[in-house]
Amino acid sequence: MENLLLAFGLTLFAGLATGVGSILAFFTSTTNTRFLSLSLGFSAGVMIYVSMIEIFFKAQDSLISALGNEMGQWITVVSFFGGMLLIALIDKWIPKAGNPHEVKKVEDMTQDKQKDRDLLKMGTFTALAIAIHNFPEGIATFTAALNDPALGIAIATAIAIHNIPEGIAVSVPIYFATGDKKKAFNLSFLSGLSEPVGAILAYLVLMPFLNDMIFGILFAGVAGIMVFISLDELLPASRRYGEPHLSIYGVVAGMAVMALSLLLFI
Repeated sequence: MENLLLAFGLTLFAGLATGVGSILAFFTSTTNTRFLSLSLGFSAGVMIYVSMIEIFFKAQDSLISALGNEMGQWITVVSFFGGMLLIALIDKWIPKAGNPHEVKKVEDMTQDKQKDRDLLKMGTFTALAIAIHNFPEGIATFTAALNDPALGIAIATAIAIHNIPEGIAVSVPIYFATGDKKKAFNLSFLSGLSEPVGAILAYLVLMPFLNDMIFGILFAGVAGIMVFISLDELLPASRRYGEPHLSIYGVVAGMAVMALSLLLFI
């Protein structure tokens, strides 16, 4: 029960970071691009390392236990790439104008706030896109935290970091179009709530059937989702926000911190 509450809490924490991005957009005049670049790289490093070194092999152990050595390894690999395929399809279905990979900066909001339907539409699409993206991330955080709280904390922190610029991506065009800070914040905040919704769905649908096989498939899929997000979303955004080397320094630092935490605490 304690792990269950922690898992929900961590998922909520990660999701609400989109609201933090929106608040930063309103109370700072410029984007600290160097810090954001390092942070996004760090988040990618954490997610890639923990996915490939910890989550993938935990999934494989569970599937081997349930299905035997050869079949367990095959299903692990298929589930891993299945997770990648799922998030890639979600990404493809999102309209280009609303894709959350588009970099937005705080200073974009200092321009004239004209009523612009296209910008409002783009901001709304971005909020929807982020909500769709965050849904499987919520399942990932919840599942990891339920199985291993220390691992869940690391994943939730990494996801929260990358949700901050997503909050900016929602709030900038909506505020720019409407001049309404409250509306911009609310949409940004709501887009992040899909993460705890994903956790609730995982609890209601998967918990009654959770065994070694289901857990292994789910965990391998989560690893695939996290690696894809890191390579497709976090690293490109990190490089766009700052100097190319900064993102790599962040990645290496994230991997090192994750490796150290796995050695010390897991």
